[in-house]
Amino acid sequence: MKNPPAYGVTSVDHALRLAVILQVEGPLTVSTAAERLGVAKSTAHRLLTTLVYRDFAVQDDARSYHAGPVLEIATTTTGTGAIRAAALAPMRALVDTVDETVNLSVRTGRTIRFIASVESRQTLRVSSREGMVLPAHRSTGGLVMLAALTDEQITTLYDAAPPGERIDLNELRAELKAIRRSGIAINLERTERGLNAIGHAITDTAGATVAALSVSMPSVRYSPARVRRITPALTATARAISTALS
Repeated sequence: MKNPPAYGVTSVDHALRLAVILQVEGPLTVSTAAERLGVAKSTAHRLLTTLVYRDFAVQDDARSYHAGPVLEIATTTTGTGAIRAAALAPMRALVDTVDETVNLSVRTGRTIRFIASVESRQTLRVSSREGMVLPAHRSTGGLVMLAALTDEQITTLYDAAPPGERIDLNELRAELKAIRRSGIAINLERTERGLNAIGHAITDTAGATVAALSVSMPSVRYSPARVRRITPALTATARAISTALS
């Protein structure tokens, strides 16, 4: 279970989010960085120049910032920027419909990374998860994306895990079988206390699962009846994003 720090340092969090964006999605301008973080351009500029100083970023002749030598570019996330671009408008519309936070994630091996979040406007809400990395088998989006694999692929993936990260494969296979049947993954406080979520796959032109869309809510607002109300909107939004990717 992953809980936010009691005394988080905002500037550190902003810098880390920018580093993740550079690594996963590619180049950034100061204006884009400011928009993504919701800060002034001067603040974004100071953050980016600090990343350059520490070799987490480099600046080109066009004044755009790229991942620096400290960051290892993950080739498995090629196309992440296109997925995010296709998803943002539908995600905002989904938030307007369900009034809960909506997240977009991609999988790399046994982990998932959140590449976009649109927060609910409610006072009590799930905060942005953008940039966070979680174990795939414990997260809503991760379960959705693992369900796209065969049992043999799941075995291979988790047999390669270090001893301290081994899991009950029979339990995971049973859960993934249920997700394949329903098309929906449900997460009840598995990654964070007081947070529940439901998720659906996003596919590419070949029908392969490339990302996951999830609706996250405080557990006090969760109920099976609410899941039944949210699921059609979540499904329709995931399909709209998949169509946009086509």
